[in-house]
Amino acid sequence: MKTKENASILVVDDTPANLSLMANLLVDQYQVRVAYNGGRALELVEAALPDLILLDIMMPDMDGHEVCRRLKSNPRTERIPIIFLTAKTSMEDEEQGLMLGAVDFIHKPISPPIVLARIKTQLQVKAWQDFLQGQNAWLKKEVEQRLSEVNRLQESSILVMVSLAEFRDECTGNHIRRTQEYTRLLAEKLAQLPKYAGLLTTQHIELIAKSAPLHDIGKIAIPDHILLKPGKLTTEEFEIMKTHALRGYNMLRTAGEHMGERGDFLAMAMEIARYHHEKWDGSGYPDGLAGDKIPLSARIMAVADVFDALTTSRPYKTAMPIEQSVDLIAQMSGSNFDPEVVEAFMAIQHDVERIAALWRDY
Repeated sequence: MKTKENASILVVDDTPANLSLMANLLVDQYQVRVAYNGGRALELVEAALPDLILLDIMMPDMDGHEVCRRLKSNPRTERIPIIFLTAKTSMEDEEQGLMLGAVDFIHKPISPPIVLARIKTQLQVKAWQDFLQGQNAWLKKEVEQRLSEVNRLQESSILVMVSLAEFRDECTGNHIRRTQEYTRLLAEKLAQLPKYAGLLTTQHIELIAKSAPLHDIGKIAIPDHILLKPGKLTTEEFEIMKTHALRGYNMLRTAGEHMGERGDFLAMAMEIARYHHEKWDGSGYPDGLAGDKIPLSARIMAVADVFDALTTSRPYKTAMPIEQSVDLIAQMSGSNFDPEVVEAFMAIQHDVERIAALWRDY
């Protein structure tokens, strides 16, 4: 905090005798600058912010009220305490000055001890305000740093879990990256519909895209002879494969319980992991949900996931051409997929093709 010895005071008065009087009174304790009119006062404040201003009201061209009004309307100068020095003594004059933002009034002719005492009080108040503001800024910086560290840890944890899933499933390639971008594009398109505008905010869309890479995390628990099988799965094997949705949900829930995490990200990741194989007509798994009972994030993920599976080569199948895959997605509208999500998918087909080319498997 500044001490009174190095605090700076700007005295503004159009009468040279008053300026001289105030300067002589203050010079032994403070750094003093003087201005002979309102315009000059604003110039001096702009050049170097004072710690306090003693401001005359009755001045030609620009009176003290206007100077105060301009200073308080500027974020850079609004916190400078202003004490009016004036011959006006009515209650209305003081009320007007205080409404403009002044902290005190000193009536002319002045009493030097009163002037010094009031200046000292207001400088102490400002010093504590500056100190508290500095503490608030420091606390804000600390909170932002801690949140940044948490976010980086969260992102690192996501990367580790996604990498584990990719390592187990040698066929995924860039599947996770592509589907993440497909979900983002789909959500952004759906956000243009009035019914989803309130839900699919920028933050919510980012949450869906950030959570999407964990949709198949449950495959970590699927035995290798099923997960890595080069041919078509038997009925029994497929039933085991289907458990990855619920297993992924439970893994994420357990991880959250151990970490004490109950945030939106984990809830979204659990939602997508569990429900992205549900179908619009209720024939999906693991819960057989239908229609709008399936969370929107999972309905978006379902289209992105199936489209990518269709257009990607696997040991047991060749990649289907994009045009044919798009037609097949359209055919499954209303059965496998939410018709509105499919319609959004059709509208962004060119962007989807761009992502498919950018992150294609080699």
